[in-house]
Amino acid sequence: MLKVKDLMCKKVITAKEDMTIQEAIQLLNDRHIGSIVVIDDEEKCRGIFTERDAIRIIAHKFSLDQHLSAVMSRHVVSVPRETSFEEAKNLMLSHNIRHLPVTDDTGKLIGLFSLRAFFDEIMGIQTPIPAST
Repeated sequence: MLKVKDLMCKKVITAKEDMTIQEAIQLLNDRHIGSIVVIDDEEKCRGIFTERDAIRIIAHKFSLDQHLSAVMSRHVVSVPRETSFEEAKNLMLSHNIRHLPVTDDTGKLIGLFSLRAFFDEIMGIQTPIPAST
C-alpha cells in the first residue's frame, strides 16, 4: 500500500511566525513552491502559508509588513508518515486543501505531501528549484 512517506517532499520550506508577509510571498515566488510551513523552535507545525493565502491577502490589501502569525492558516491538518495515500487524499478532499505537513511521532515536521508533488511524481515531471539568491 502506498504511504505518505513514499511520496512526501523531505525538503520542506519553513518559516517562523515573525517572517513578514512580503518575505513569505517572495519566498513562494523565488522557490516556485505552493506553501511555507510555519514552525516553532521545536520544529512543530504552527501554521501554513499558501499561494491561496497570498492571493487573499493581496485582494484584501493587507499590509505586507505584517507577520505571518497574523494571516497564516492556524488549523493545519497534518498526518503521520505512515498515513496511507488513500487517507491523505480523503483528508485533502474533505478539507479542500492541497498541502499536508507530515510529522513524526513527537509532532516534529519531517515532510510535506502536496498535490503538486504527487502529480509531478506520477507524470515524471521534474520541477526545477532555482538557486537561492
